[in-house]
Amino acid sequence: MRGGTVCFDTELGALTSCGVVVLCLPTPSGRDGAPDLASVTSVSRRITREIAGPVVLAVKSTVPPGSARTLQDSLGRGRIDVVSNPEFLREGRSVADFLRPERIVVGGADSAAVDAVTSLYRSVPAPIFRTDWASAELAKYACNSFLAVKASYTNELADLCSAVGADVTEVTAVMAADPRIGGAFLAPGPGWGGSCLPKDTCGMLDAGRRAGVVLDTVRAAVQSNARHRRRLVADIVRELTGEPAASLAGYRIGVLGLTFKAGTGDVRESPALAVVHELCVRGAVVTAYDPACGSGRASAVDAEGEFQVVDEPAAAVKSASAVVVLTEWLEFRTVDWRAAAREVQRPLVIDARNLLDPAALEACGFSYRGIGRP
Repeated sequence: MRGGTVCFDTELGALTSCGVVVLCLPTPSGRDGAPDLASVTSVSRRITREIAGPVVLAVKSTVPPGSARTLQDSLGRGRIDVVSNPEFLREGRSVADFLRPERIVVGGADSAAVDAVTSLYRSVPAPIFRTDWASAELAKYACNSFLAVKASYTNELADLCSAVGADVTEVTAVMAADPRIGGAFLAPGPGWGGSCLPKDTCGMLDAGRRAGVVLDTVRAAVQSNARHRRRLVADIVRELTGEPAASLAGYRIGVLGLTFKAGTGDVRESPALAVVHELCVRGAVVTAYDPACGSGRASAVDAEGEFQVVDEPAAAVKSASAVVVLTEWLEFRTVDWRAAAREVQRPLVIDARNLLDPAALEACGFSYRGIGRP
């Protein structure tokens, strides 16, 4: 911006001199799981009306295979060329991922249009995959769906570890040493969520349904994720009452973490919120703290007013029958747990992220329960 190479405008007319227009538009899931492409379609049509000369539309939005071809057919051929250029940014690391991506995917039917989009990345040190429309579109779904499968597998592994007396952190350390597996998404938790994995697994399943292909593995990962959240809630209830289906009326629960992961303020499809909701439904009084969701965001985080959002971890754990860690914020490790032990009603920590040091918590007077740990 300082060099005058970036400017902002609210009118599409400002794009008249652009040879490439990048579309970064939302494609939310509909009730049937299919992505809503209305924004991509409507904006593309407006651009074709505003720009008289030839232009390449680079679609970064996550769309199902066949979308670029359909869009190209609706816009006509010759003056407008559609290219699929899916983004792979991670929430909390978007700027770093944009500047130093692990890979770049450019798919299209016209080689000159693909060249035009590829040239935008000439200064970026990353491998570029030139491919067709459908392959580029499906690659995004395939990546996120695989991560969802891996995360669900890890959570099921944690459940098995609990049942047989193994330590999931030890087991996954062995797995991560295998380069064919890698260490990413091998940390168990309350389930996966956010704005991408739930939407993209739904999109993948919808694409399979439309193509007549059964994607049992992806469907199983989605179902496993829902079961894992229910199992976590049952485990919390059992720790407090001795029965997995008992009422939590009269119990106060302090929750640490509301966002779907650390490093972001996003609570969309957050497994933490899903767990909190279930605890409230069972009658618990929940007080929650998240460094990215202070009391000023309470109405946005908890539209139904089910629980209280506070601005300090000490306020969340005060008088609690249990402290439940649901997001892996590193600052939770530096909580004054010794002081917290004096404020809680019952010194019990249920760490759904395996974030904290069990020995350190026990030295402060807490009973510690992790996920998949003896």
